[in-house]
Amino acid sequence: MNFAFHVNLTRTHAFEVTCNVIEELHRLGAKMYMPLELKENFKNFPVVFKENDEAVSECDVLIAIGGDGTFIHAAHDAAKYDKEILGINAGNLGFLAGLEKQELHLLSDLTERKYEIEKRMMLCAEHYIDESLVGKNYCLNDVVIARGVSMRMCDINLFCDRKSSYTYHADGLIVATPTGSTAYSLSAGGPVVDPSIESIITTPICTHSLFSRSIIFRPETKIELSVSNCELCLPLLSCDGESAIEITPESKILVRRAHRNSKIIRIKADSFTDILSEKLIERRV
Repeated sequence: MNFAFHVNLTRTHAFEVTCNVIEELHRLGAKMYMPLELKENFKNFPVVFKENDEAVSECDVLIAIGGDGTFIHAAHDAAKYDKEILGINAGNLGFLAGLEKQELHLLSDLTERKYEIEKRMMLCAEHYIDESLVGKNYCLNDVVIARGVSMRMCDINLFCDRKSSYTYHADGLIVATPTGSTAYSLSAGGPVVDPSIESIITTPICTHSLFSRSIIFRPETKIELSVSNCELCLPLLSCDGESAIEITPESKILVRRAHRNSKIIRIKADSFTDILSEKLIERRV
């Protein structure tokens, strides 16, 4: 099998974990690719260095080593090329990781294809200004509209399938996948949703209302967002925590289910509730 790597070396144990993964996969006879920007760090290891897109397109499995942010960033590349992805935790929480750093002996199951694939739905967010498409992003976790440097709250309009409408007076609004339900949406008071229940969750951020709560929509729902007081709240749009862009009064954000999925490798038999208990409940996170 061929493997490509996405490594976040800012994590304390990431270099050590990556070295151990390379050593184990080399022992198992695997071929490994790394992006050119990591050549200086791993030039003495048995890996082939390529441009990132080329490495991902030619691999069988993409391995993300770091925390959940690293995994999500790598998942975008994996989904783009319809590749399977395995997360190895070198951070703290590692909710999306398939293996911990002390479980690398299980990589033999990976090379022997003794694992299951968990397909996770993604979102597509399109940014229109005056009906012209100016940006398009795919998200594994969430799409977020939030106030910028201003202290004023946003008036966010939400339309469902161009029919039903809601208006939130809030610091922002999160549109999340079930995967993202345990991320920012959870911090904002949203529900935890089992990833096998495909759906779209909207969660307001610090809404000025006693009755405004999260809403769970069917996965085929098309959600349109706009902000009616942009000049006061200076709103920003961010997809999966990537760099935020400004929203103008003429902006409309269309969020829908993406045509691509994230194919997450599960080597261990842990269920969603097992992971939830271990990562969130027992640690009181």
